[in-house]
Amino acid sequence: MTNRIGRAMAMWCMGATVLFGATFGHAETARYDVDLDHSIVEFKVAHMVISKTTGHFKDYTGFIEMDPDAGTVKALEATIKTASVTTNHEKRDAHLRNPDFFDVEKYPTITYKMKSYKKTGDGYTAVGDLTLHGVTKEVTLTGNFNGVTKDPWGNTRAGFTAEGKVNRKDFGMVWNKALDSGGLVVGDEVFIKLDIECIKAKS
Repeated sequence: MTNRIGRAMAMWCMGATVLFGATFGHAETARYDVDLDHSIVEFKVAHMVISKTTGHFKDYTGFIEMDPDAGTVKALEATIKTASVTTNHEKRDAHLRNPDFFDVEKYPTITYKMKSYKKTGDGYTAVGDLTLHGVTKEVTLTGNFNGVTKDPWGNTRAGFTAEGKVNRKDFGMVWNKALDSGGLVVGDEVFIKLDIECIKAKS
């Protein structure tokens, strides 16, 4: 009787090992580096009340440490070169680089470091510290994880979208001019949109 119970327990343990191994055996936290050629860091801000100006940054780096199977993210960090800002207008871009706005000589980078991450329905919410113009503020990003795929060269790629907003005055960027018709040349709220493709780092 004792031997029968012992054999049954052993069989149960083996089955549980197989079951849980199949469920969790593929879980893996890995680093995915941002692919600059297939990503965009974009911003949009009101111009003269009646329209919006869109710009983006051309030079940045970043990485995500995640387990795509479990849908968990352990770390997310990014560094943006402020001098790479462009709105496809040379005079405006030069103004954005000067001390009225990004002051790229004094503050050459913008950084973001995630502090918390949670899944919200089909999407996610990430909260992190954004350091811009020498000021650090907590900023929330919401978005979607678009999945993982293999490219023709054997790389594993992952895709994300995210959105958020900041008030530029919170970061000491206060330049403006009043319009004769009322309102201001530049809005205070800046809307951020990210379309990010990452490549799994080689072990």
